Amino acid sequence: MTATLIELQESVMQKNDALAASLRERFAATGTTVVNLLSSPGSGKTTLLEETLRRLAPAYRVGALVGDQATENDAQRLARSGAPVRQITTAAECRLDADMIGSALERWDPGRLDALFIENVGNLICPAEYDLGEDLRAVLFSVTEGEDKPLKYPLAFNTSHVTLVTKTDIADAVGFDRETALRSIQAVNPGIAVIEVSSRTGVGFDDWIELLRARIDRKGRRQQGV
Repeated sequence: MTATLIELQESVMQKNDALAASLRERFAATGTTVVNLLSSPGSGKTTLLEETLRRLAPAYRVGALVGDQATENDAQRLARSGAPVRQITTAAECRLDADMIGSALERWDPGRLDALFIENVGNLICPAEYDLGEDLRAVLFSVTEGEDKPLKYPLAFNTSHVTLVTKTDIADAVGFDRETALRSIQAVNPGIAVIEVSSRTGVGFDDWIELLRARIDRKGRRQQGV
């Protein structure tokens, strides 16, 4: 039974990786930078993404795919930014996979995008296992979650390119131990970029937006052969 389960899991992941590679080729052809956002529930992911879309929209064509097990609440919130948004309802599934992304894109035509943001299902376990064809994987880590969160869920952190420490405006109020948290992050992914942000006050957002702009501009130039 164990061997059969392992073979089935390997088959599922091989299929996902092949589909993700196809998506990556598609996004490369259009010069679309794809950002996959991972986090626990309640980390401030939707609020951060809403502000991110709002800040990027004047200069770039941006859109978002939103994964949740139920409701379209987050998609409705993000649509306030003026960017095209589509909800993916996963029902019993605890993550998005490449097939879900491909199917959503087949039924949705936002036009050519400079950047597509994927708000993954709130979960630090399953979403970390699935490649979605993204260029940048960012994991959010709220000051309310406990400084050892990266040590408990290492895959989400060691497969990401950047960690966003969120809700820093309430760090003092909740007794957040910044140094311990930063050590935990670096322990599972040495050298990973860390940006400390607050969607409420705007702290750290200039650094986050600058990182995204650099990625978007670089891929756009490659697509144009510059």
